[in-house]
Amino acid sequence: MLLDYVQQESGGPRVVAESADWLALVPFWAAWPFELLLIARRPAARLSDLDGPARDDLALTLHRVLAGYDGLFRRPFPYSFGWHQAPFGGGVGEGDGRTPTGIDPGVGWQLHAHVFPPLLRASVRKFMVGYELLAETQRDITAEEAAERLRAAVGEARAAGAATPG
Repeated sequence: MLLDYVQQESGGPRVVAESADWLALVPFWAAWPFELLLIARRPAARLSDLDGPARDDLALTLHRVLAGYDGLFRRPFPYSFGWHQAPFGGGVGEGDGRTPTGIDPGVGWQLHAHVFPPLLRASVRKFMVGYELLAETQRDITAEEAAERLRAAVGEARAAGAATPG
């Protein structure tokens, strides 16, 4: 499903950065103002499934996006970051990485990461409380507006050389 989502969103208004191997976008369901979803463009269940070029491209894409976050409000940008990848193995003593039923646990998984930055403005944090915790999150800006602002910040950081390693 995530690979279908990559095809649907590529080149669209919620995209922050694109490369040959990765798509970084503000998902339409984002709860945090500048939330980001980073998805591998090709089937990969785990980080260990990536080849050398995809790993290098991941490093460059992350560098670009994180420099853009810092440039967004002209300060170090706090965030939480996490990967979603398939589990390994099916249990103790199983050397082939399959479950007790013989099914590879990576089938149906698509490697992706989430970035959850809590800032709404340079000096204003977003807190989820009350209604948002129990019912529906409230967006302070649209996903498209957040992506546009992040895209501009990524472009500025790139132009300033912040996204060039070394």
